[in-house]
Amino acid sequence: MAPPEQDALAVRQQLFHDRVRECIICALLFASLYILCHFVITHFKKHTDFTAVHDDEDAAANRIALGLCTFTLAVALGAVLLLPFSIISNEVLLSFPHNYYIQWLNGSLVHGLWNLIFLFSNLSLVFLMPFAYFFTESEGFAGSKKGIMARVYETSVVLLLLTLLVLGMVWVGSAIVGSDAASRQPLYDLWECYLPYLYSCISLCGVLLLLLCTPFGLSTMFTVTGKLLVKPRLLEDLDEQLSCTRLEEAAVSRRICSGKASCWLNLNVELLREQFLAIRSKRRKLELRHRASPWQRNLGYPLAMLGLLALTGISILIVSFHVLELLLDDAAMPRGIQDASLGQVSFSILGSFGAALQVVLIFYLMLSSVVGFYSSPLFTRLLPARRDTPLTKIIGNCVSLLVLSSALPVFSRTLGITRFDLLGDFGRFDWLGNFYLVFLYNMGFAGLTTLCLVKRVSWGAQAELLRACGLHKLPLPVTRPLGKSC
Repeated sequence: MAPPEQDALAVRQQLFHDRVRECIICALLFASLYILCHFVITHFKKHTDFTAVHDDEDAAANRIALGLCTFTLAVALGAVLLLPFSIISNEVLLSFPHNYYIQWLNGSLVHGLWNLIFLFSNLSLVFLMPFAYFFTESEGFAGSKKGIMARVYETSVVLLLLTLLVLGMVWVGSAIVGSDAASRQPLYDLWECYLPYLYSCISLCGVLLLLLCTPFGLSTMFTVTGKLLVKPRLLEDLDEQLSCTRLEEAAVSRRICSGKASCWLNLNVELLREQFLAIRSKRRKLELRHRASPWQRNLGYPLAMLGLLALTGISILIVSFHVLELLLDDAAMPRGIQDASLGQVSFSILGSFGAALQVVLIFYLMLSSVVGFYSSPLFTRLLPARRDTPLTKIIGNCVSLLVLSSALPVFSRTLGITRFDLLGDFGRFDWLGNFYLVFLYNMGFAGLTTLCLVKRVSWGAQAELLRACGLHKLPLPVTRPLGKSC
């Protein structure tokens, strides 16, 4: 064999080995995420929906839908880890450019992960989750033989009709907006134009939802941290409060017992029981604070609050600088690129420290958005309960988390949290090139987050000072209306 043919064969073998290695790595990563999500969903699912005591067919249908939900949740978790994994991979390749043991971590693998997450997100949102919902609600066509296949046929027909309805509505809308053939091109080129455009709209909704939920979640996290951690004692006698609460609990308990033993006393036992439960809850909280060590009481809570304040303040500063960059430099727009190579340059001016800070901020903003999503009045009912979450609520949670997580890379790049460009089809969204939309989005996030931070910190500090000085026990002043005398 000639030397040129041998070189070509070696190149083809190397490409084949690289592709096999990437497939194995992607399969192992997704299998790990799937197993983790399976345990999470099993922890929250309602056990009676999957028992075969009443109906084997319903239990089997619910198991199939549960598998689809697990797949969707694994895709959502992968979308959350996608951008941090890419940033860390770039820094690792910069630090160890010629290390043999990290040669598998290359740009081709990262690009493949971005494309797979985009593909699976489209597949889950457009097909799998609607199929899971209709599959659990279907019973088979009238007159047909009952079974799993009858449900599959009915679900497929319903999903097909729904798809035709959506396509018809888009066709009518495109015909109204523009009568030329180019306006109807997305309908003809379904995979290349219509599905990415549909996912672009869904991603825009997810980014707007992140904009609304993240500031509210940041404010909620300050409150949750104050409830979970023990606050330091500031100008208060905890022993006296605990003894008074115990005496009050004992007095209410004696009143309840005397009301049960005697028919001469006219007592509202239910009201006394509610009062007793409230006092007992207060007493347990005081005992928890009393048993806390000085390190936990005087160091844990201040460090947690300072950490939240620092991360929130850094996020606001980064977004503010990004607003100035949008006004001065057109390169700050979140456009995607297709030929980006990893390991060439750091995406932070602070190097590895800045990259680590970007990863922490991305996880922090995602956590705050999830907290704000489940704390908002519109989505409070979606909050899952341990061992008592029905399948329809699991489907709703998986769809919501997938919308939030798949919009996280676009959200982080739009706000300038990271300079890592959007890879794959994530950068093809049409609205990413709209300067006014991106600028207003950054201004809205900075304004809402600053407002929530100032409101939470100022009100919290004011309440703590009033409580420490004992002014919260004073009666409120009564104002007399004008024009009226005693």
